[in-house]
Amino acid sequence: MIEIPVGLQPELVPLYWLIGTWEGTGMVEYEVDGELRKHPFRQRVTFRHDDLPYLEYHSKVWLLDEESDEASPLTAETGFWRLSRQRDAGDVGPGFLPPSESPTMHNAETVETLRNDEGGFDLEVAIVHPTGISEHYYGMIRGPRVDLATNGILSSKNAEDYRAATRMYGLVNNKMFWLWNIKALGQDELATHASAELARVEADESTTAAH
Repeated sequence: MIEIPVGLQPELVPLYWLIGTWEGTGMVEYEVDGELRKHPFRQRVTFRHDDLPYLEYHSKVWLLDEESDEASPLTAETGFWRLSRQRDAGDVGPGFLPPSESPTMHNAETVETLRNDEGGFDLEVAIVHPTGISEHYYGMIRGPRVDLATNGILSSKNAEDYRAATRMYGLVNNKMFWLWNIKALGQDELATHASAELARVEADESTTAAH
């Protein structure tokens, strides 16, 4: 059972099922210098909102020892998810500049005008890694499924080779399944990098009727 948080910004309603904290396990696997490396991991993912028309995304990952089942911190991600639409005078920015007009996406009817020809909503996602990589994704959310592909990657001078990625998230029987494909470390094509199955452990602090 998933509940829509009270006071949710209209633009976040298409993303409501993501909101909360999820935990579970997965597997990272990738070919490095001709050798396939595989490692189990534990992950905790949080999507939260703060009365603004975007979701804050945080992910922490622990590497699991297959023999002892002990977990050691591995890495983290942070970012923002929002519907993709033309920005207008009702939006903040650039920087800290406040809006000069009232928000245009102020109810369900106006948000519905953003629905695309495939029956979903276009999506923008920005994700930052502590390893000197920043990703920008475009994609779509359609009901309980999200599909994303990078349209831009910014790397620091000390970052590893990382050139493209896709991500897929799906809700099945109240569990989140996700898959991450990457093109990195000299590879010419996208290849499976990581996947996991996560269960909801915390919902949003305030909720309304179940859906």
